[in-house]
Amino acid sequence: GDLNCLLVGDPGVAKSQLLRAVMNIAPLCVSTTGRGSSGVGLTAAVVTDQDTGERRLEAGAMVLADRGVVCIDEFDKMNDGDRVAIHEVME
Repeated sequence: GDLNCLLVGDPGVAKSQLLRAVMNIAPLCVSTTGRGSSGVGLTAAVVTDQDTGERRLEAGAMVLADRGVVCIDEFDKMNDGDRVAIHEVME
């Protein structure tokens, strides 16, 4: 099965530094922050090419890190709907 880990703690107890250490040792790792991410953006997004106007599906962080590690810092900054989308992908 898949392993999901949630780091919880007070500010300043090195949670972000631990994520950076994991990124340095994991063979496949994608990092993002909850502040600038949406649940849809972490899974996939439709992108329109500015030159041709064509639309294409672009993989998000969770797809790019399939069978690897996704580090999402500041998960608490995401809105509730985006958290639900991520939980569905983690199942």
